[in-house]
Amino acid sequence: MKIAIVGCGALGSYYGACLARGGAQVHFLLRSDFEIVRQSGVQILSAAGDFTLHPHAAADPRDIGPCDWVVIGLKTTANHTFAQLLPPLVGPHTALLTLQNGLGNEEALEALFPHNPILGGLCFVCVNRIAPGVIRHMAHGRILLGAWNASARTRTSLIAEAFQRGGVPCDVSDDIADAHWRKLVWNIPFNGLSVASAAGIHALESGTVDPNAPLQPCLSTDRLLADPAWVSWIRRLMSEVIATANALGSTIPDAYADDNIARTFEMGAYHPSTAIDFMEGRPLELESLFTGPAARAQACGVPTPALDRLCAVLSGLARR
Repeated sequence: MKIAIVGCGALGSYYGACLARGGAQVHFLLRSDFEIVRQSGVQILSAAGDFTLHPHAAADPRDIGPCDWVVIGLKTTANHTFAQLLPPLVGPHTALLTLQNGLGNEEALEALFPHNPILGGLCFVCVNRIAPGVIRHMAHGRILLGAWNASARTRTSLIAEAFQRGGVPCDVSDDIADAHWRKLVWNIPFNGLSVASAAGIHALESGTVDPNAPLQPCLSTDRLLADPAWVSWIRRLMSEVIATANALGSTIPDAYADDNIARTFEMGAYHPSTAIDFMEGRPLELESLFTGPAARAQACGVPTPALDRLCAVLSGLARR
């Protein structure tokens, strides 16, 4: 299979390298890392075993051409580039798989390519880009994918098998919308609070950010879990996300929050992707991860006071 990876940061590079390791013909669409990857490949430093792969590297999607499927690993803040980057890669039968965070990504792809198979994928992985062309994989790695539209249903098993051949555990969900909300049970508190910790817990209590106050280093997941005050916020946010998801048709048990917290202890000192974006001065994925879910909660009548304050603090920090 000919596969294009669009968005070759930590996530896209890791899974693209795994697909290449499994025998797929993988093309990386690159910007800043183009020359390094073209010359030296992608180096994966993993507790499960280091490896280096040499995918095809391109700086222009027209140099790749139509593919069997396209994997989107872009930050959702770059979704406005879909119309520019994707059409040269998409033929009549090309499947598009988004591995992006949060809500709204499949809808954005379907608006551009209404007749193509669209799939969503959720990645449960701890991975960071530590240098150009160098990815550190710390823990986990499972993907849960599912068809977004009817034409994608025949592709899910084939795509799952391609990931499995590359050493990635991959399961198929019959309800990818429900799976997104289950992932948000983790993403909203840990991504959000790690960034909000730069302003301090007092900012969350007030829902405001002092534009002149000095910022603190973002807390990693282990430090959030070590402080009862932060754990209280984690649980409040998880409860609100679960309530919203269930109001929209999911059936997530309250114990799912405990399961997520228990798994997070295994990650050790991990900074979620949103915190890394904040620390490196990149735009935050506010709409897909925070304000979008808050708006859906409001639309279905679920009160989310903790999430509303978190959104206010993150918006204030984003302006800084």
